[in-house]
Amino acid sequence: MPTFLSASRLSASHLSVSRNGRRFGLLALVTATVLATGPAASARAPGESSDSGCGGQDETRRALRLLTEHDGITGAAVLVTDPAEDGRCGRWSEAAGTADLRTGRPMDTGDRLRVGSVTKTFTAALVLQLVAEQRLSLDESVDRRLPRLIRGHGHDGSRITVRQLLRHTSGLPDYLESPEWERPEQLRYRHFEPRDLVRRALELPRPEGTWHYATTNYLVLGLLVREVTGRTPEAEIDRRFIKPLGLHDTYWPGDDTRVHGPHSRSYFVDGDGRRVDGTDWNMTFAGAGGALVSSPGDLTRFATALFDGRLLPAAQLAEMRRTVEADPDRVWPGARYGLGLISTPLSCGGVWWGHAGTVPGGHRALVAVGPGGRSAAVALNQVPDSLEAELDFLDVVDKSLCEGRSSGRTPA
Repeated sequence: MPTFLSASRLSASHLSVSRNGRRFGLLALVTATVLATGPAASARAPGESSDSGCGGQDETRRALRLLTEHDGITGAAVLVTDPAEDGRCGRWSEAAGTADLRTGRPMDTGDRLRVGSVTKTFTAALVLQLVAEQRLSLDESVDRRLPRLIRGHGHDGSRITVRQLLRHTSGLPDYLESPEWERPEQLRYRHFEPRDLVRRALELPRPEGTWHYATTNYLVLGLLVREVTGRTPEAEIDRRFIKPLGLHDTYWPGDDTRVHGPHSRSYFVDGDGRRVDGTDWNMTFAGAGGALVSSPGDLTRFATALFDGRLLPAAQLAEMRRTVEADPDRVWPGARYGLGLISTPLSCGGVWWGHAGTVPGGHRALVAVGPGGRSAAVALNQVPDSLEAELDFLDVVDKSLCEGRSSGRTPA
């Protein structure tokens, strides 16, 4: 089961649905009920291979088309890279459906989109760099740097560590689960400050269990970064990752509600059941936990640099990969959560590492790196509205990373 879903109520960190009496939940930055509409046209990104001559992409192609033709997702695309292959077979894409319902333009893996909680992996990598520089410790308390931030309603910043924030084991509620977020479209043009959102989270009931996905954790991490470096987490991520890696499609939108450059539109259904273009949105509510705009190509470059050791020393990368059991009602079966990373078993053996994100306007992104370094970056411009569609979404990831491995193309 995949990353995020929709229900009648927006949930910042997860969505849950029932099938045959069993409740399932799916992790996300934010999700909303969506109406499945839009033509299903097949497309490919300019300059990307989309034939089966490289050893087979048929299963991936069918999985994508199932999302658009059967599940009604407006548009879906995946970019796959494989260091074990040469030339065009080492980088190929598939796309189906429509990027813009006004013009009928097809989906394209070159388009930008809002990547939601994939932002958390950028923020986690930044925090781990500060740990490697001995400017932060994973086991220091929030109170050491921000002594009065987390107080009251049973919360105590002296008992919450940096590691717990990164791993969602802090016990902090998610501000996006407060009642005002039941109709997120009513807040789409508002500016939000991280401290105000953290304060609102502390007024909510304490979560049950030891693991609770909450974007609140990453807003606190952003405040810690600012305290340690004297710069915002956005400025630090830009300086340390976006510029050095040449991520030309990746940027922080701030209060600008538009997406600049070539991008897919995104679609959601509002509280009155109307299909709405949700592309324009003020993302200050998500901050260091989910505000980035990027593209499948840029997400691939970032993930590749992270896992090949260019961004972090081996010790800190190993810390990111130390996982705990995640609540299956807030993420998909088999998934475990590390420090800003999710691990998920593959049908062909091994696991993929990465993250996914959803924003209330309808964009969803996922980047995953599997055995042998093969990566997949998936983009949707509408959130699935059923458990079946969510399963089909995760199947795109699995097929992209597994297809052809049975013939020995990619090492396990």
